[in-house]
Amino acid sequence: MGKIILRLDRMLAHRKMSLKELSERVGITNVNLSKMKTGKISAIRFSTLEAICETLNCQPGDILEYDPTAQADEQIYEQADVQTKN
Repeated sequence: MGKIILRLDRMLAHRKMSLKELSERVGITNVNLSKMKTGKISAIRFSTLEAICETLNCQPGDILEYDPTAQADEQIYEQADVQTKN
């Protein structure tokens, strides 16, 4: 079975934006964005994905990638509640 890979770090570098700046603009804690960046989450809310894409002016496919040859991690990571502040 394949694996979804987060490419948030690439998009941040492409946009020349720090994780801290994205955190402030989107309203998500730096800790939760860091978990996303390192792939240590098992889910993401659509509202969070929308906010990130709007801020980075990108499409979801620019930060999410499916690798059918990668093996899913056997270790289960703590699910980060990455939710935008309303």
